[in-house]
Amino acid sequence: SKVLIEEFLNGIELSVFVLTDGKDYVLLPEAKDYKRIGDGDTGPNTGGMGAVSPVVFADQAFMAKIEDQVVRPTIEGLKREKIDYKGFIFVGIMNVGGNPFVIEYNARMGDPETQAVMPRIKSDFVELLSASASGELGGKTLEVHDDYAVTVALVSGGYPGEYETGKVIHGLQQQTESIIFHAGSSTHNNEVLTHGGRVLAVSGKGHTLEQARAHAYKTVSGISWDGLYYRKDIGQDLLNYKG
Repeated sequence: SKVLIEEFLNGIELSVFVLTDGKDYVLLPEAKDYKRIGDGDTGPNTGGMGAVSPVVFADQAFMAKIEDQVVRPTIEGLKREKIDYKGFIFVGIMNVGGNPFVIEYNARMGDPETQAVMPRIKSDFVELLSASASGELGGKTLEVHDDYAVTVALVSGGYPGEYETGKVIHGLQQQTESIIFHAGSSTHNNEVLTHGGRVLAVSGKGHTLEQARAHAYKTVSGISWDGLYYRKDIGQDLLNYKG
C-alpha cells in the first residue's frame, strides 16, 4: 500500500485568469473570492459569497512570478502535449510567503470572481474572445481600469442548505452606479422573484477598495426580499492587509 502525504500551504488564496488561443495568451485581472457562508470565513462552503479585484497582495513582482512560474509553463505544456485548447484557464494560487503555489486549474472563469473582473476590463473583450477562438491572440493586449471592484452575493435564507424560492425582490429600480447581476431570479406578473440559492450579485467600483465596498454595500442596502442574506465583510480583510 502507499501513503500520500500532502504539503500544508499556509497562506492566502487568489484566482488568476488567462485567455489563450493555445499558442499565445493575455492575463486578465486577478481576484480574491470568499467561499464560506458566514462573516469571517465561517460556516459551510458555498458557490461564492463575493469577490474583490485587484488583490492588494498581488503586486507586480508577485504577478511576474505567477506568469513566469505558472502561466507560461502551462501554455508551453499545452503546446508540447498538442492540446488544442482555446478559452479561459482559471488558476487557483496560494500566496505562501510571497511565492505562488498552484492549488487548482479549471477551464472557465469563476463566479463571483467574473463579476469583479469584467467591470475592470477597458479593452474590447469581444474582440479578444474572437481572437482566441480564431487563433489570433498573438500581439493582443488587455487594458484594465485602475479602479477596484467589489462584488457581494445576495442569497436566499438557508443557502447553501435548503431554501425557499418565489420571494418578491424589491429595490431593483433604485438609481445606482453599481452593476446588479442576476443569477437565481425569475419573473412573474411583472415582478422579479427569487429562483435559486445565489440570487443576485452586486458589483461596486471605486478608486480605492474602501470606495468600491461602500458603493457595493450602498446598493445592497436598497435591495430586499423575505429571507435575504449576504456577507457584510467582503474585502474587509484586505483593507489592512500587512502580508
